[in-house]
Amino acid sequence: MKIELKRLSEVKKSMIIELMNNQLVRRQMPLLTEYFNESMCDAFIASKEQLWAENGYGPWAFIVNGQFAGWGGLQPEKGEVDLALVLHPDYWGLGKFIYHQIIDKAFNEMQLKSVTVLFPPTRTRTKGLIRLGFKEDGELEIENRRFIRYRIENPNHNA
Repeated sequence: MKIELKRLSEVKKSMIIELMNNQLVRRQMPLLTEYFNESMCDAFIASKEQLWAENGYGPWAFIVNGQFAGWGGLQPEKGEVDLALVLHPDYWGLGKFIYHQIIDKAFNEMQLKSVTVLFPPTRTRTKGLIRLGFKEDGELEIENRRFIRYRIENPNHNA
């Protein structure tokens, strides 16, 4: 299995639109309230590219054996570095493997002190996240939606 990390701008927009309109994916994304159309996709890609330009990091497109599997990575969120991972249901079994690639970049290449993950309160299955080392770390609101923040500390970071 070959997993490549590419920029979202390198993926066919139709593939991103299909992913973002998948009902199983949408259930996990409370900020995605409308049908995700081409103009929304253009704005989405532009905003993610802007993150790269402003911060030197941002989300990638995950390409598995030549096929678009989803997107995610690191992005700034309210003063923190947040990890996002959005996979097509056909690739959900690869989430942990991709997570380890991202966290390796975060902690070993970027030397980040910690990384957060935001879950809506409706996502009650958090045992996997806890097993990875995340701890609940408060709540925050984004676009009038409540999220539970989880944090993992870099074990190699010198305080």
